[in-house]
Amino acid sequence: MPELPEVQTVVDHLRADLVGENICAIRPIWPKVLHNFAQADFFNNNQEQAINDVTRRAKFIIIHLPASLLAIHLRMTGKLYLSNEEIPKHTSAIIELESGMKIIFEDTRKFGRIYLYENLDIINKNHGIEPLSHAFTKDWLIIELQKKKRNIKALLLDQSFIVGLGNIYTDESLWVSGIHPNSNSNTIPKSRVEKLHQAIQTILKDAIEAKGTTIIDFSFLKNQSGNYANQLRIFGRFEEPCLKCGCKIEKIRVAGRGTYFCKQCQRKYHS
Repeated sequence: MPELPEVQTVVDHLRADLVGENICAIRPIWPKVLHNFAQADFFNNNQEQAINDVTRRAKFIIIHLPASLLAIHLRMTGKLYLSNEEIPKHTSAIIELESGMKIIFEDTRKFGRIYLYENLDIINKNHGIEPLSHAFTKDWLIIELQKKKRNIKALLLDQSFIVGLGNIYTDESLWVSGIHPNSNSNTIPKSRVEKLHQAIQTILKDAIEAKGTTIIDFSFLKNQSGNYANQLRIFGRFEEPCLKCGCKIEKIRVAGRGTYFCKQCQRKYHS
């Protein structure tokens, strides 16, 4: 599933071309892709269809309109890009623009959805802090981990707690900070939480700079791949030597996810 850096990469590449465009039509190819509205609802709610901005909130791509917004979630295999070419086989929806260009929502597994909202209130209510925001401080993370008393990996994956982290960047952040993924959040020492905070922010920024991670499905600008896979230090490296100590990297299931860790470098904290 695309995580924060991948979604931000899509937003960054769409914004310049979409701001100032006008939406002429939304055509769902896959019937369920419009999650909470029908085609007619969009034009009933929007007398003007000018795109004012394209931003990201959590793992949503937000297309801002004068009276509402479209929130697009890519889920497992979704891709969103501009095109004036033939419609691909696995297209879920097409957003037609006044210029003649089309926003293609391509999705092999058909889990991706488009939502129509008046504002961000519903998304904000159900989603937690942005890890690259000013509000995400070391002190905030120390206090909140003490409060939650949960498995640390499960907590970092919980989008109602902190948004944008998925399997890849959670494993990477825990390895960099030396925390075992099965640690209890409230038992992790302050010094380690501070390292975790720094790791999360540094890794996400580096991944955005590299245009995200492509392992199987993610691409932007139709078929361009992200380059951060070349910088992964723990994720996907089962039985390869740890880059810190040389021990073989192990893989277990944590919070229902395949999880990579080094038993030598990542200490398990528990009560």
